[in-house]
Amino acid sequence: MSRYDPAEIEPKWQNAWDEAQTFRADAGSDKPKYYVLEMFPYPSGRIHIGHVRNYAMGDVIARYKLATGHNVLHPMGFDAFGMPAENAAMASGGHPKTWTYDNIDTMVAQMKPLGFGLDWSRMFATCDPEYYGQQQALFIDFLEAGLVYRKNAVVNWDPVDMTVLANEQVIDGKGWRSGAPVERRELTQWFFKISDMAEELLDALDGLDDWPAKVKLMQANWIGKSRGLQFAFSTIDGPDGHDRIEVYTTRPDTLMGASFIGVSPDHPLARQLEKDNADLAAFNAECRKMGTSEEDMEKAEKKGFDTGLRVRHPFDTAWELPVYVANFILMDYGTGAIFGCPAHDQRDFEFATKYGLPIIPTFLPAEDSSPELDEAFVPPKTDMVYWTKPFGWDAQTTGQDAIDAAIDFCEANGVGQGVTKFRLRDWGLSRQRYWGCPIPVVHCGTCGVVPEKKENLPIELPDDVSFDTPGNPLDRHPTWRDCACPTCGAPAKRETDTMDTFVDSSWYFARFTAPHAETPTDMAQADYWMNVDQYIGGIEHAILHLLYSRFFARAMHITGHLPAKSKEPFNALFTQGMVTHAIYVTKDANGRPVYHYPEDVTLRDGKGFLADGTEVEIIPSAKMSKSKNNVVDPMNIIAEYGADTARWFVLSDSPPERDVEWTAAGAEAAFKHLGRVHRIAQQIADAEEGPQGTDEALLREMHKTIHDVTMGVESFGFNAAIAKLYAFTNTLAKSGAGSAAKRQAARTLAQLMSPMTPHLSEEVWSMLGGEGLVANAPWPKADPAMLVEDSVTLPIQVNGKRRGEITVPRDLGKDEIEKQVLAHDAVQRALDGGQPKKLIVVPGRIVNVVV
Repeated sequence: MSRYDPAEIEPKWQNAWDEAQTFRADAGSDKPKYYVLEMFPYPSGRIHIGHVRNYAMGDVIARYKLATGHNVLHPMGFDAFGMPAENAAMASGGHPKTWTYDNIDTMVAQMKPLGFGLDWSRMFATCDPEYYGQQQALFIDFLEAGLVYRKNAVVNWDPVDMTVLANEQVIDGKGWRSGAPVERRELTQWFFKISDMAEELLDALDGLDDWPAKVKLMQANWIGKSRGLQFAFSTIDGPDGHDRIEVYTTRPDTLMGASFIGVSPDHPLARQLEKDNADLAAFNAECRKMGTSEEDMEKAEKKGFDTGLRVRHPFDTAWELPVYVANFILMDYGTGAIFGCPAHDQRDFEFATKYGLPIIPTFLPAEDSSPELDEAFVPPKTDMVYWTKPFGWDAQTTGQDAIDAAIDFCEANGVGQGVTKFRLRDWGLSRQRYWGCPIPVVHCGTCGVVPEKKENLPIELPDDVSFDTPGNPLDRHPTWRDCACPTCGAPAKRETDTMDTFVDSSWYFARFTAPHAETPTDMAQADYWMNVDQYIGGIEHAILHLLYSRFFARAMHITGHLPAKSKEPFNALFTQGMVTHAIYVTKDANGRPVYHYPEDVTLRDGKGFLADGTEVEIIPSAKMSKSKNNVVDPMNIIAEYGADTARWFVLSDSPPERDVEWTAAGAEAAFKHLGRVHRIAQQIADAEEGPQGTDEALLREMHKTIHDVTMGVESFGFNAAIAKLYAFTNTLAKSGAGSAAKRQAARTLAQLMSPMTPHLSEEVWSMLGGEGLVANAPWPKADPAMLVEDSVTLPIQVNGKRRGEITVPRDLGKDEIEKQVLAHDAVQRALDGGQPKKLIVVPGRIVNVVV
């Protein structure tokens, strides 16, 4: 009997799938289509076991749908543009292109041995000119449709790397790579008009029934619909052109608690005043070095500059409020100006406390009439609050009712009007860096900014660039910028900004439907394959990636590249948990941490040791991170245990939406179980045909397992499905059924395990005489009649304590059950010759005897 040898089995079946083109997608099939997609990876160099879990989940679904008669599209690609490649080039003196494609080759070589059922013929990287050339064509179409525009905007500027940074790339006010203090600069940038679709993007969330509720809530909060009041404060002796300060507020119910007016350092008023005030100019310059995220605003010390200007309160012209430039106000939100109500906003409270400004309560808790506040009271913190100064009348009210009443009152008195606004801002896509998709426009002295002709696409990146000095290499390339104006033919200059990498990942799902088309999509292919039936990825992409993809799908529909049904591109979404691993750390001579790979640490009695005997500190169950070296290389696992072991373990140990901790002991246990399955199957295959034994019990368990595993796979309960497969393996090993029934049960086990352990399943299927590839075999169906139990086991309780059980026909009458219970030894002993006070039979459940 041969032992289970993954090193021999797995390559054999991978070659068989390749030769049969088992996973090649073809839109010509008459089967119902099914499109399953995992969020594609960034080519950072090597995959880790977290990638295995993500792609194994998608592979389970893809293989299951193939077995249930679907025409499956399951592609793979690489999100390949971005700063890490430039940083690597700067560090090593190499080229981002070389670094990226070398990493892609490495990752593909690692992924293929894992046996994922992918259509590799559709693979692309977003840095392929064939891909980003079509992205440039989309940009031109969006521009013509009015979905793209150019304007001045305040951005995060890294003065060392000389590039715009996204908010998440600014850490403690410094560039994430350079460590330089970030400045806020006003630059001319390109924008997608996503804000025009805010209402539609918000409303459509209600129809995404197969998305996690938490993801929809995160998206709704990011879009941020609110109804508020738009109005103005009149300035007293303000500079020319600034006789009013426009304000938008979502809390007009606190207007009678106004204490000051605050404007952004980038507000037109602040810019006007700083021209004649050096101190204000210095203050504004300091403010512009801060990050622009809401988190930065919350964490920063609240600072202000009193401009000396005053404004009149709209309900009392004798009531004057000071105007401050404040560092926690962004020009991008609302009008770039606020009225401060310290009693009911914590930022305003901190600001007013620092500068000695009045704190005027408008709301107070219903049970507390004291006006003294040691922090802002943000109503409603209780079910009912008391409105002490609602423009001259008293009432008790709650949050939204108070807001609506205030808007009505203000409108009736000619103070502004109710306005619905959204938090969502237009998507700035310009990046001042090389390794990205060039923006396909030309700057002409005569014609202005004009799009490139589509026949000239792709506008390819030049290879002969250097990274020896900071900034965008495209700006200093000797020839790349020079071109002819597409409109008039005169000498012109290309745009040197490249696109945000979120653009690259916002339409790749559509390109997979026709990856070699000479237009962004082939409408016939898109109409057939779209939408993505099941999308799988991390919760960290729940907001921007998904939101931008939803915008792109709508924009592609508007410009004729996707059908109307694809305006929401992902029918179902699943967000998986992470794979975690302990961190092993020691300290160097200077007390700095040194992190060690798991394969370099030996565990004994709950402690970890290096090869030289040094004990390591163990930080348990941490997110896998290359910086902490607590990543598990799948190649090491495959070499020791095989790919099926890696797949089985990451799918079996935890519900897929939760984190799972990778342990060597868990991997070894998974390997032993798969070896047992192989051994049982071989014993059955080697057994001579004989008369049937007690087959019914085994076959009933087989059909129950078919039902339960099917339900588990359909509901993403992979760990629950695998638990059923463990149990059925035990049943099969102990069964006294005949050889024919055992063969049928073992072949069924191979089919049910196939999505999780495809190589072993093919081997078992083959040794037991299965026809063709198990990957192509129809999924087994449970016989409903076999799911109905003919008998039932009833526990017997005597005076509330379990004393035994009886197994009886399911339809046995109550009187007969009572006779068998009274004859049971445990009941006889308890009665000791007497009669029970009461005997209660709960049909199909339990029997209670009261003695």
